[in-house]
Amino acid sequence: MSRTIAHWAAGRSFEGASERTAPVTNPATGAVTGEVALASAADAQHVIDVAAAAAKAWGTTSLARRTQVLFAFRELLHARREELAEIITAEHGKVHSDALGEIARGLEVVEFACGIGHLLKGGHSEQASTGVDVHSKLEPLGVVGIISPFNFPAMVPMWFFPVAIAAGNTVVVKPSEKDPSSSLWLAELWREAGLPDGVFNVLQGDKEAVDALLDSPRVQAISFVGSTPIAEYVYERASKAGKRVQALGGAKNHMVVLPDADLDLAADAAVNAGYGSAGERCMAISVLVAVGAVADELVARIADRTRTLLIGDGSVAATSEGADGREADMGPLVTQAHRDKVASFIDSGEREGAKVVVDGRDVQARGGQDGFWLGPTLFDHVSPEMEIYREEIFGPVLSVVRVETYADAVELINANPYGNGTAVFTNDGGAARRFEADVEVGMIGVNVPIPVPVAYYSFGGWKRSLFGDTHAYGAEGVHFFTRRKVVTTRWIDPANRPEGGLELGFPRND
Repeated sequence: MSRTIAHWAAGRSFEGASERTAPVTNPATGAVTGEVALASAADAQHVIDVAAAAAKAWGTTSLARRTQVLFAFRELLHARREELAEIITAEHGKVHSDALGEIARGLEVVEFACGIGHLLKGGHSEQASTGVDVHSKLEPLGVVGIISPFNFPAMVPMWFFPVAIAAGNTVVVKPSEKDPSSSLWLAELWREAGLPDGVFNVLQGDKEAVDALLDSPRVQAISFVGSTPIAEYVYERASKAGKRVQALGGAKNHMVVLPDADLDLAADAAVNAGYGSAGERCMAISVLVAVGAVADELVARIADRTRTLLIGDGSVAATSEGADGREADMGPLVTQAHRDKVASFIDSGEREGAKVVVDGRDVQARGGQDGFWLGPTLFDHVSPEMEIYREEIFGPVLSVVRVETYADAVELINANPYGNGTAVFTNDGGAARRFEADVEVGMIGVNVPIPVPVAYYSFGGWKRSLFGDTHAYGAEGVHFFTRRKVVTTRWIDPANRPEGGLELGFPRND
């Protein structure tokens, strides 16, 4: 009998009143490992009400106490990260080392949140007018909702909730129903760290749960990561309900290789960034733009490296039982439906005339026969009108586009509707500096293929990769989860009390 993966509110799990569930599978075997509860409107309302009831007490808790809880959570997460990594691998399918890497990047934001006290300071102006002082202060919003995608079930929620909680808000996390257990594990860790009941809550579910968060008047802000169509929907519906929204959408990230680049470095980067986490990440490199005469040699080097990759179950148990104890380089895709969708893009690319250099459709994987396997695929001679170029595939498919000049590469990037991340590989500092200025993209790497900013900067793209004007974590995250209040005060000095009288004009500054 499979386990039920439930909601979390008021410091405990509960299955809710809804009888709807969805299967949770191990992508490396295809086996159903649990059933996740899908919230009803009543379940969602209960979780939101719990968060709202806890909001005032947590919002007025001292910053020192909030910081102590953040530090305790950080220590627990660091000490027990192996447990969480195993959960991620079992439900998402990414290899164990990749799951640990995801947790490490999330920990960076937790550590940033431990030290945000200096960003929560207000300002003070004495004698702004005669006998008048002005000061400002930052206050929490109240209840905030976090809607998380399947591809990073731990890291993406950690882009948001450490900052939100440190700033004094209460949180409702809505995980993906494909890999819902990580958020429950984090909820238990928060309880162990001393977080009061009701501050961190988990609402499992599908669109009904999402819409409840978007529509509830008790939820003040929404943070979302997912595909662009859903990001746009979330932004429009939540904004209409009067909420703050940061909705991070999809991407089509280009990696430009200039003729002077170190081709071994570029080839390694293309494989790592194109096929890591099975390409299921919004910062994956899916288009390699080869400038000038480098394409033939570069494609050959990428192909040689791609063919060496081991595809298989990346769990600790599978690794220890595998040949030579080698961990797989890449795991399965998250579901059979998603695997088949990505494979259909490969069919489309071949049909439209792109050259299949490495074909992942018939991969021999180390893992269960019913696992959702698709190997890394490399296309050459891809053109912008092809479907594999136009669409976000979200799988291990790397497309090579050949252009003649640097200007052609920049034009290609800027014509794309997405503006999430891009990279340039070159040994010319002047070219790199010009690239930074020329491309219309929010995150740029120079000889760095996946330029995800460190936690004290902020994550987010441009154009149709972001809806709303605030990026995740960093100083922008603090701004998003707080609101500024300005107080003007005047205290009359008893020794110099002015004469009374009416004055209907603006005050004079004597």
